[in-house]
Amino acid sequence: MKSFWLYLLIFLPINLLIAQTCCSGGIPLSNSIGLAILEKGTTQIGVSYDYNNLNTLNNGSEKLNDNSRLRTTHSILLNASYAISNNLTVEGLFTWVNQRRIITQFGNENLDETSGVGDGVLLIKYSLNKLFGERSLVSVGIGTKVPIGSSTETNKQGITLNADLQPGSNAWDVIYWSEFSRTFNFRRSFNFSTRFIYRSTGENNSYFGDSTYRFGSEMQLFLGFSDQFLLFEAITNPSLSFKYRNAKQDEIGGFQLENTGGNWVSIIPNFSINLKPNIILSIKAEIPIYSNVDGTQLTPTYRLTTGLLFIIPSKNEFQIVN
Repeated sequence: MKSFWLYLLIFLPINLLIAQTCCSGGIPLSNSIGLAILEKGTTQIGVSYDYNNLNTLNNGSEKLNDNSRLRTTHSILLNASYAISNNLTVEGLFTWVNQRRIITQFGNENLDETSGVGDGVLLIKYSLNKLFGERSLVSVGIGTKVPIGSSTETNKQGITLNADLQPGSNAWDVIYWSEFSRTFNFRRSFNFSTRFIYRSTGENNSYFGDSTYRFGSEMQLFLGFSDQFLLFEAITNPSLSFKYRNAKQDEIGGFQLENTGGNWVSIIPNFSINLKPNIILSIKAEIPIYSNVDGTQLTPTYRLTTGLLFIIPSKNEFQIVN
C-alpha cells in the first residue's frame, strides 16, 4: 500500500499537466491525456475546465499591432482511466466545448460562436519500470481521436462555419504517446519527465457537403521538472514544464491551406495539492514564449486550466486500509 501511494503522490501531478490548427483555438485533446499508470484495479476520474485566449496576431514570428480579433475556447474535459494490470491502462477523454470568434472593425462587432460535445480520445498505455535505471519509468501508448462532435454547425445566417470553429472534426486520428520519468537519490521527491505526442490526422470527406478537409498532423514535446513539499499539512506538487508544438498546414480539397500550421514554444507552471489522499486539485497556466506561424494567424496569448482528479483504489487497497 505504501508503494502505491508513494507512486501516486510523486508521478500523478506530472500527468495532470491539441488543438486543431488555424488559430490554434480548438479543444486541448492530445495534451489532456496521459493519466498515471497505477496499480491493477485502480480507477481515475478527472474533471477540468480549460480556457484558451487567442488575442495575438502573428505574421510568421512577428507580432502585429492588431487586437481587433479575439478567439476564446471554453472546454469541459472528463478523463477516465482504469488499470487493467500493474502495467496496462486504458484511458478515455470526453469533451464539451464553447468557441467564440469576435472581429471588431469600424466600431462594429461580429461574433461567431459554437457550443456542443467535442471529439473524444481513446488510449491504451503500457509501462516499463526500471528500463533505464532503478528509478526510471517508461510508458508508451497508442490511441485514436473519435469524431463524436458535430462538424456542421452554422452561424445566425445559417451558413456553415469553418472547420476550426466546429466542436468536432468528422475525422478519425491516430495518436502515438510516450513518456519517460525519473526520480533521483539526492531527493526522491524531485522528478524529471519528458513526454512525446504525435497525432496523425484523418480526413473529413464531407466538408461543406462535397469537399474534404484535413487538419495538419502535429507533434508535441514536453520537458518537465517537479518536486513535492508539505504545506499546512497538505502535500503539494509544484512543477514547471516546457512545451514545443509543431503543426503541419491544413489541407482543403487536397491542397495546403495558407495561414495554418506553425511552431510554438510555451512554458507551463503548475501547482497541485492533495485535498485528500485520493483527491487532487490542479491549477496550471500555459504562456507562449515563441511563435512562428505559417502566414498570418491568431496565436495563443495564454491558457488556463484547473481541475480535480479522483482516485479510486482497487478492492485490494480498500481491504488493506481496513
